[in-house]
This record gives sequence, structure tokens and C-alpha cells, in this order.
Amino acid sequence: MELLGTIVGLIYLWLEYKASIYLWIAGIVMPAIYLFVYYEAGLYADFGINVYYLLAAVYGWIVWRSGKAKDAPELPITHMPRGYWLPLFVVFALVFVGIAWLLITQTDSTVPWADSFTTALSIVGMWMLARKYLQQWWVWIVVDAACSALYIYKELYFTAVLYALYAIIAIFGYLKWKKMMESD
Repeated sequence: MELLGTIVGLIYLWLEYKASIYLWIAGIVMPAIYLFVYYEAGLYADFGINVYYLLAAVYGWIVWRSGKAKDAPELPITHMPRGYWLPLFVVFALVFVGIAWLLITQTDSTVPWADSFTTALSIVGMWMLARKYLQQWWVWIVVDAACSALYIYKELYFTAVLYALYAIIAIFGYLKWKKMMESD
């Protein structure tokens, strides 16, 4: 299952890099697979975030299709408004501490703080991606690097390699989206 999730994840990343709306289809399949992988590994926050990813993929598809400009085929890439940064940080902090508390008090998680950090930041990043904000790539670089280290620790080596690739490609994704945004 982990290898299949990795393959779908690579397809997802390629589609995201190209800013293709079809990334949302892979965005439904990949978390469905990883629900099983993360539960088996005892990564309960990552398990939970994949439920969110499934729902966010549907939301992202709808927003990219219906949130478009009148003359554009889909939602354009934009900068995230400055006024969103503080509220998103507050959401991140509350979710981070809340998930960590749940993992510490309600589960046998061996990595509650790392699991909650990547999960909380992923929630923010996924929302930014659904709104097609350029800065979502910054969030994913941090999330992907942290996840890669966490998955090595949890001996999920295919997934660790996938997230290391995600971190590298996120840098290129940022540059590509920036160029695409500037050419519009």
C-alpha cells in the first residue's frame, strides 16, 4: 500500500507542479491509500489529516473550477493577502497544540509533537493550495522536509523518499508558479 501511495503521490506532485486541476483527482486517491498506511504505523494525526485531505481535494476541485475569473478557465495563481497571515498562524498554533494534546492524552503515539506539527501545518498548506496562493509552496517545503525526517524515524522509507522529493520539487514548484503568475 505504501508503494502505491508513493506512486500516486508522485503523480499528484507532478500535476500540482503544472498547476493542473487534475491534481485534485490524485488528491482523493492518495489520502484514501495513506489512511491505511498511517493507521498501521501509529501516525494518528497523519491518519486524521488524510481524512481532511480527501475533503479538501473535493473543496479544491470546486474552488479551482468555480472560483475562476470570468475570462479564465480556472482560478488564477495569486499572492496570499497580507491580512491572512496572522489568522492562519493562529489557526496553525491552535491546531498544533490541540492535536498534540489529543495524541499525548488519547493515543499511544510515539511522536505526538512531530505528528501534530506536520498535520497542523498541512491543514494550512492545503487551504492555501485550494485558494491557489503562491506562498503555499513555502509551507509545503517545511512540511515535506519535516515529514521526510519523521517517516525515516518511523521506518516508512518509501514515504520518506517521496516527501524528500516533495520538498525538492516544492522549490521548483514555487519558481514555476511564480513565473506562471507573472506571465498572466
